[in-house]
Amino acid sequence: MARESAAPAAAEPDPGAEGPPRPDARRWLVLAVICVAQLMVVLDVTVMNLALPPAQDDLGFTDADRQWILTAYLLSFGSLLLFCGRLADLIGNKPTFLAGVTGFAAASAVGGAANGLEMLVASRAGQGIFAALLAPAALSLLATTFTDPKERGRAYGAFGAVAASGAGLGLIIGGGLTSALSWRWCMYINVVFAAIVLLGAALPMGGKPRPSGVRLDVPGVVTVSGGMFCLVYGFSNAADESWGTPSTWGFLAAGAVLLTVFGWWQTRAAQPLLPPRVVLDRNRAGAYLTMLVVGGGMFGIFLFLIYYMQTILGYSAIRSGMALLPMVVLTGAAANVGNIKLMPRFGPRPLVFAGLTLSAGGTAWLTMIDADSGYASVLLGPTLVAGAGMGLLFASGLQTGTSGIAAQDAGVASASLQIGQQLGGAIGTALLNTIAASATTGYLDDHARGRPSPELIELAAVDGYITVFWWSAGIFAVGAVLCALLLRGGPLSEPEDPPIGADAAAAGKPIEEAGAPRP
Repeated sequence: MARESAAPAAAEPDPGAEGPPRPDARRWLVLAVICVAQLMVVLDVTVMNLALPPAQDDLGFTDADRQWILTAYLLSFGSLLLFCGRLADLIGNKPTFLAGVTGFAAASAVGGAANGLEMLVASRAGQGIFAALLAPAALSLLATTFTDPKERGRAYGAFGAVAASGAGLGLIIGGGLTSALSWRWCMYINVVFAAIVLLGAALPMGGKPRPSGVRLDVPGVVTVSGGMFCLVYGFSNAADESWGTPSTWGFLAAGAVLLTVFGWWQTRAAQPLLPPRVVLDRNRAGAYLTMLVVGGGMFGIFLFLIYYMQTILGYSAIRSGMALLPMVVLTGAAANVGNIKLMPRFGPRPLVFAGLTLSAGGTAWLTMIDADSGYASVLLGPTLVAGAGMGLLFASGLQTGTSGIAAQDAGVASASLQIGQQLGGAIGTALLNTIAASATTGYLDDHARGRPSPELIELAAVDGYITVFWWSAGIFAVGAVLCALLLRGGPLSEPEDPPIGADAAAAGKPIEEAGAPRP
């Protein structure tokens, strides 16, 4: 009799068994909503710069008062970022995000309807407050919505492209609005963006649970907010006045003392505002340093290149924006390629080094300008090189700064990235403005014989821009070395940080052990 086969029959699936949950297909709509909100924030800075001259003519404020329209935003945004990032961790990313979007739109509407300087300055301060709520919550939502490594790369590629190219797009949009409509539409446009974002409020955003048993570190909030306020005000004042005035060095000294106290307190607080484990990870610390360098150096490209094109070459606002359009496109492409193709294979170190090196090379190339440079022959090449570098930097920096982070720390880690860029921008603006003014004055002292002619003044301004470009290139080059030394080699494969507070106790770990940083 033939022997029957002993092969076991395949087990039939149990209809009652639950498989792994399928990702919600609407997560890509969530990404679109987050990117629109991020675009609204990054556009606002450049758009407002273009709106200032016509707003001044309309409302009749002085040149000395103009600084307060920019400083009011920087002060509220920079000083509240870390507090608002932790707030997103405590009350949830989605409600913080939606509150930020709604408030930003309301403040923008008030600014668009402003009938005087006081109303416009108040609206800018309100924009800064709600941007501090919105910005870290948006990046935190991205980190907690996309957890699959492949999808995460695509999501960060899109977000990084918006973050990196938003300033250039702001020049195009702002130039078009001021030329075709009114400076007020540079504020009202944010209401349109916010309406699009709020239409997506019903979408499932961010799956992290709200932590239990976690309290807000009030001494940490007071010291870091006060310290950041003093630093941003001090650097802003240095850009407009001088480094020797008490309102500059006094605020800078106070800010340094307050931030030193904050750092000391964070190592002793039971539930610190910025847990040391967040910043003591080498990769995340390298990402925060990268964003600090980017914030400081990129002003040499955007701010002074725009000055050069408009004051020396005679470009209009919208033509200046269109001149940077190839750079914007390449920046977005590089951010996507970096996140999707390069980061999973090589990790952040080579991308950061290459990005900062390209930015340094492109900025150094800009030192070839003169009083009548052609766009295609002198400006296009270096802006493309620098744009590719910026794309790689945002691709690696944003993803690395939130890598391996516990869900309960996603907001404060995202805020740390934003703080790096904001503080770098404040330092870069003050330092480079001082350098440009000194170089211009020195050129006039060396070449003027009596009253300088308009041609000599123009040449002196060009010399100031060239000096700024050399310094910006140096900032990028030094940053490339420091960041490459700090970042780990290889792809990101960090385990997630442990939970905090009562969630740590639920996992069987004491709070103190859960809060210890990884070596």
